[in-house]
Amino acid sequence: MAKTGNFSDSENDHRGNLLRAVIASTIGTSIEWYDFFLYSTVTGLVFAKEFFPNSDPLVGTLQAFLIYAVGFAARPVGALIFGHYGDRIGRKAALVATLLLMGIATVLVGFVPNYSQIGVWGAIILTVLRFLQGVGVGGEWGGSVLLAMEWSKNVGNRGFIASWPQFGVPCGLFLSNLAILIFSLVSGDQFHAWGWRVPFFLSAILVVVGLWIRLGILETPIFAKLVAENKIETTPVMEVIKRQPKSIILSALARLTEQTPFYIYTAFIFAFGVGYLKLSRDLLLNSVIAFSVLELVAIPLAGYLSDRIGRKRMYLIGATLNFIVAFLFFGLLETKNPIFIVLAIVLGAIAHSAVYGPQAALIAEQFTPRMRYSGASIGYQLASIIAGGPAPLVAAWLLATYKSGTPIAWYVAICALIGFTAALLMTEYSSKDISAEYEHVGQKQPAARLDKKTGAA
Repeated sequence: MAKTGNFSDSENDHRGNLLRAVIASTIGTSIEWYDFFLYSTVTGLVFAKEFFPNSDPLVGTLQAFLIYAVGFAARPVGALIFGHYGDRIGRKAALVATLLLMGIATVLVGFVPNYSQIGVWGAIILTVLRFLQGVGVGGEWGGSVLLAMEWSKNVGNRGFIASWPQFGVPCGLFLSNLAILIFSLVSGDQFHAWGWRVPFFLSAILVVVGLWIRLGILETPIFAKLVAENKIETTPVMEVIKRQPKSIILSALARLTEQTPFYIYTAFIFAFGVGYLKLSRDLLLNSVIAFSVLELVAIPLAGYLSDRIGRKRMYLIGATLNFIVAFLFFGLLETKNPIFIVLAIVLGAIAHSAVYGPQAALIAEQFTPRMRYSGASIGYQLASIIAGGPAPLVAAWLLATYKSGTPIAWYVAICALIGFTAALLMTEYSSKDISAEYEHVGQKQPAARLDKKTGAA
């Protein structure tokens, strides 16, 4: 009887730790994406006028998105740095560091003087801060996903559990656009003067809350097991590049069908809608808020469905939807009808969620435990260079060249096709145990003995 009671207590403890890990991952990720998307939204609305006032409007937009793209170029750097430490000293420590870095950089953006005050130095300071933001978010994703997924014992719900850190993306998108909308209304004509800065200052409060939550969680059982068995890699980044290069490349390419449409639908839409179609800024802000609200439900649902029908199958369905919706999105937007604009946003959210929900588990499962933080982070963040960062830039160039949304739709569709092909070539792990070392990867002899309590060398 005592044995049964102990077992029950153990199970209850595990469920409690799993719940805390999921909450910590989701809230922390929401805060970091609030910071990242705040910058994205303000780029299309403010930065071209405030920091590049002497440029043609379309050229100014292109220059503003060049700074925006720096954050994406920095994300693989963050993946390399925090992937190394996440596999060496633990998921929790890396996540605390990413939250601090991201939060400080975001608050400082609100203090940057514009062109009329310090000239080109404003744009230079923005570039540096955007780079630091990118490093922070580059290390965030892998740790958040692993913190949740590696607490899950049940193979049948791993996709659903891993989708909750993904939930942080629409949550951050919702909060950032809501903040911009509120201060757009409050500041009115003064929005460009000071209204856009206040949401950046508010980030400080969110970071304090996020730190308090993350400092109270435990390390994942899978990492604790690696420490106990002395299987910590000395150079996890180098090892995963050498031993699992295919998984890294496929992970990056698979994300083309997710990142490209997402940053065009949620960031470039302001430059396209307000600057080119002359639509209302508030209409577009409300539409993107609707996009994020819908994804709050659709992303966990897609993660759940991936546990039922398989990770790859769900992802392939989503990639197909993204191919089709690309043309519908711009066709509906160019009608300038508010109802059709909202419909376009809804379709974009459904298509994006269908791949983004299962994506966390699909990518993280590709890598063996001792190199999982590094491998998943590098694969995931490499897409920032080939998809997320260039997407608004390519879209701005296509719009400036062809004065139409159709070429942009073709660009999104081609990326969806590439993502479909990459996902097709990935290994299906949705029904397999991911706590043990993958036999096909092989195990090096450990180079250093670690302290089992701290995980330090």
